[in-house]
Amino acid sequence: MRTANKPVATEWLIGCNPGEPLAERDLTMRIAFTTSGEDLQAMMDPRFGRARKFLIVDTVTRAIEVVDNQMNQNVAQGAGVQAAQNIVVKDVEAVITGHCGPKAFRVLTAGKVPVYTTSAETISMALAEFESGALRPAEGADVAGHWA
Repeated sequence: MRTANKPVATEWLIGCNPGEPLAERDLTMRIAFTTSGEDLQAMMDPRFGRARKFLIVDTVTRAIEVVDNQMNQNVAQGAGVQAAQNIVVKDVEAVITGHCGPKAFRVLTAGKVPVYTTSAETISMALAEFESGALRPAEGADVAGHWA
């Protein structure tokens, strides 16, 4: 899934000043954002597993891929795990969301996809926070399972 010449998001933190803007790090990344919209001005969805959609953004070209997550809207359990599995196979280098539960966090971590949490209102605001170095990788889940 990951190609040998493409850096994993956790690797770019090693040897870099975390506050250094992304443009100076010279990296192309694909980042998944939780949302209900389909463009950079869309509102962030604070939920990971039950977000309506994921917007995957290429940090250099700004190309967008929309991933539907409707199948996890009403499941009794496992929404976070299923959503995390779907994101890992999309070959993203990071996830930016409002909150992430423990099971989804474990799946993403096992897939070498770091999670960043934000209270930004829109995807463009969250992306700007990430690119400026204001966001840090989460060290663990920040909500209990089955958070709504």
